[in-house]
Amino acid sequence: MTRRVIIMNFEENAQAYQAFSMIKKAQGNKDLSGEQMAVVTHSANGQHQFDVEDFIDFTGTNQSSKGGLIGMMVGLLGGPLGILLGWFGGSVIGASRDSKEIREAHTIFDFVGKKIDAGQTGLILIADETDNRVLNQLIMMEIGGEIARFDLAEVQEEIKKAQEVEETTKENTKQKWDEKHQK
Repeated sequence: MTRRVIIMNFEENAQAYQAFSMIKKAQGNKDLSGEQMAVVTHSANGQHQFDVEDFIDFTGTNQSSKGGLIGMMVGLLGGPLGILLGWFGGSVIGASRDSKEIREAHTIFDFVGKKIDAGQTGLILIADETDNRVLNQLIMMEIGGEIARFDLAEVQEEIKKAQEVEETTKENTKQKWDEKHQK
């Protein structure tokens, strides 16, 4: 099995909620092996905030949307670091549904910021995936959405690096503030 972070985006926001329900049903039928899933909305107010609209932890550990990997991703995306690093570039234009966008994005944060554009709603799923046909059928064929898959270990490493950058940036900012105001 390959543990993945799977990003899904749709033409209509309601399709994200429809997909959420369909994936929950597939999980219940043992057609999928999900760990966590969230409906995520990128605010349209220009502040680049990401909100978790609905969340489920399939593992039974009752992790909240903030405590798990998805919560960390969403927090980094919409936080000051996300804005500082410019993870938001508008929609990716083109008909490509392959890995072209992934190759062009430097991180998963770049990708999510571009694929779930301001005002749009998408899904983030963490799952063990042995066969991608089930999810492809549900999302691409039945709903008409797009799917991008990322290796979970690589995403965890990106999150770790982003957290380190965020911490260093906070420390440097505080130090500069203190130096400036002690004079």
